[in-house]
Amino acid sequence: MSGDLLDSADDKVLADVMRRLITHLQNRTDVQNISLMELSGFCRNCLSKWYYESSKGTACEVSIDEAKMIVYGMDYVAWKKKYQI
Repeated sequence: MSGDLLDSADDKVLADVMRRLITHLQNRTDVQNISLMELSGFCRNCLSKWYYESSKGTACEVSIDEAKMIVYGMDYVAWKKKYQI
């Protein structure tokens, strides 16, 4: 997708896509972050960092731990204990 098309995309549509991606990754606990990184060049941690960085200076600013909670759907340490191989 060209930058112009992405720049003109509706923020509500982009937000919905982001929510769907996060939900999809929360439901695919069988897919390890290392596999995501090898295949796509990003993982849940990357997504958390992007969320955190994008929230800086906004009314919705979150900490990195809060961003991980949003992306993982639970505490990061608990997720690792439960799902990381």
